[in-house]
Amino acid sequence: MPRGPKKHLKRLNAPHAWMLGKMDGIWAPRPSTGPHKLRECLPLVLILRNRLKYALNAQEVTSICMEKLVKVDGKVRTDPTYPAGFMDVVSMERSNDKFRLLYDTKGRFTLHRIKADEVDFKLCRVQKLEVSRKNIPFLVTHDGRTIRYPDPLVKVNDTVKVDLTTGKAVDFIKFGVGKLATIQRGRNAGRVGVIQHIEKHPGSFDIVQIKDSVGHVFATRLKNVFVIGEDKPWVSLPKGKGIKLSIIEEVANKFKSN
Repeated sequence: MPRGPKKHLKRLNAPHAWMLGKMDGIWAPRPSTGPHKLRECLPLVLILRNRLKYALNAQEVTSICMEKLVKVDGKVRTDPTYPAGFMDVVSMERSNDKFRLLYDTKGRFTLHRIKADEVDFKLCRVQKLEVSRKNIPFLVTHDGRTIRYPDPLVKVNDTVKVDLTTGKAVDFIKFGVGKLATIQRGRNAGRVGVIQHIEKHPGSFDIVQIKDSVGHVFATRLKNVFVIGEDKPWVSLPKGKGIKLSIIEEVANKFKSN
């Protein structure tokens, strides 16, 4: 019988979004427990070693982290398997690197380089809205934050803009038709478009229809939708601006670039 939590992860079972090679070994770094789920995060070791190539192996990543050079959302993280997730800001002051973790249109994590004015905030989706025992209203965000005394107009599924220095919500976007949204999981992860219609299905999953800037319409579950702006996105988007291309369009773009 197994005793306690699992401590290993095989490479074949690692999430597709990590983009690990099948033949690069047996094991993959298992993320520590933290603000993001195992299959919806990217450990720091993969960011530093596999993506940025700042280290050749996990031992070098540990050395970099233990020197307190890596910050996630403005806080130093020394755990090489710390789970960074969607909308997190990863910064390294020594190399002057600042990234926001987003998805590309194929549902893979991309390190989107951001400017200095974007480092101090992040967008968080409201997952839960409750009142504590002492009648203090609070909300819980998608990255595990608890924010007390939120604006009374904020409801579940809305998006709050969180100041990373204070940890407080400074602004919010209401969830609804006409708002600009991105998809954070599922087959359409990484796509960006305007919410067209919300279908209510009591006892089942509510469905949201979204139309991107090219005119493609797609549908996904309501829990996958993350509002990022009203007319314009509040955060800068990675290359492609969330528009999913067909295979023919991708090939045509490759020939144009060549």
